[in-house]
Amino acid sequence: MQVMSSQSELPVTACFSVEAEADPSVMPRVLEIFAKRGLVPCQWHSSLGRPGGTELVIDIQVAGLAADMVARIAGSLRQVVRVQSVLVAEKRLPLP
Repeated sequence: MQVMSSQSELPVTACFSVEAEADPSVMPRVLEIFAKRGLVPCQWHSSLGRPGGTELVIDIQVAGLAADMVARIAGSLRQVVRVQSVLVAEKRLPLP
């Protein structure tokens, strides 16, 4: 078992928050960004901003990405048709 001494040494999980128009084509286009890089998100949650609303919010988490890859993925997500904004954050969680 590896003991990590500081928060900065913990594994990083990239968190992407995508806001888009509520259109059926958005989710497969967003997922394709990860699939073509051979990545499987460890978490995916999508919801309409409001019931019957026109905004779709997708939260995606992917573990173990380098910072440059996170930036490239965020840039690709911003190019998806009907995507309005992409926010990126990271979290560090201890291994189980």
